[in-house]
Amino acid sequence: MDTAVGVVIGFAIAMLIVVAKGARVVQQYERGVVFRLGRVRQRVRQPGFHVIVPFFDRMRKVNIQIVTMPIPAQEGITRDNVTVRVDAVVYFRVHDPARAIVEVQNHVFAIEQVASTSLRSIIGKSDLDDLLSNREELHRGLALMIDSPAVGWGIEIDRVELKDVQLPESMKRSMSRQAEAERERRSRIITADGEFQASKKLAAAADEMSNSPAALQLRLLQTVVEVAAEKNSTLVMPFPVEMLRFFENFPNGGGGPESGDPAVARAAVKAVAQAAARVADGVEDGSADERAAAVAASASAPGDEDRPVPSEIPAVPPMPPAPRVPPPPTAPPIVPPVKPRQDEGFPPPDQG
Repeated sequence: MDTAVGVVIGFAIAMLIVVAKGARVVQQYERGVVFRLGRVRQRVRQPGFHVIVPFFDRMRKVNIQIVTMPIPAQEGITRDNVTVRVDAVVYFRVHDPARAIVEVQNHVFAIEQVASTSLRSIIGKSDLDDLLSNREELHRGLALMIDSPAVGWGIEIDRVELKDVQLPESMKRSMSRQAEAERERRSRIITADGEFQASKKLAAAADEMSNSPAALQLRLLQTVVEVAAEKNSTLVMPFPVEMLRFFENFPNGGGGPESGDPAVARAAVKAVAQAAARVADGVEDGSADERAAAVAASASAPGDEDRPVPSEIPAVPPMPPAPRVPPPPTAPPIVPPVKPRQDEGFPPPDQG
């Protein structure tokens, strides 16, 4: 009886040792892969408590969380011959623990190397503008290049993103100058467009004022008021436009009479007087016609129309040349006397 009890106790103790030796706990974020006598078991151990056969089974735990792995910065030349330095980051996870252990020795290191080579390849296939502005297409292309070998290792690529694109300083300065020139071009186009629209409005306003002379006179008075509001000591009055129009055709410009005709001169004086009176009508009091008549009367004195106009101007005789004045005599140069030295053999001067 005692022998049987001892055997049972011994067997229980052996079972406890076996259970303690083969007990394994798999965490929620892990999966267990069991190797029995060197061969992988098809069933993957899920999270929880598991018991394996001691001395025959060996379990390896694989983390299935998403791994964030930065890709070292890679320097390369783009398709448009620009040297850049690009770094990126890869997000991946293990979806088949057995293949991640059996197919590749170190899946993290393998993904890092594939990502580095793929990044260098994508740099050479892309332009600088794509690296700076069209990154979504590059992200998808880079993820596809990394995912091709990773699928056979039981790895799933979640996403790939470019972190930074480092450019040479000379390229940065060139791009800044290009952007500045583009902004300057846009500003000039906007300014020219504004001037074009303003010119259309001014032309329409000029056509409207040409039909109503009173509007032009009111505009002139408004301009005078605006100038005088600045407390200036000088008031600038504009030159009458009618006078300019008359002078355009006056000296044989529009087929009119020749210059020098007394009738034409009187008509010019009268037109100037009327224009001056019309300008001063809004500034001073009085009758414009009376001032114009007074100016015309004072400009055309009696007897001017009867004065004959010479047909030819007599030639002026040339002046005789000025007499040539001889230059004053120059005095001869003054040469100071040279005193002889005593050591040259001359007798000394008389001391007495």
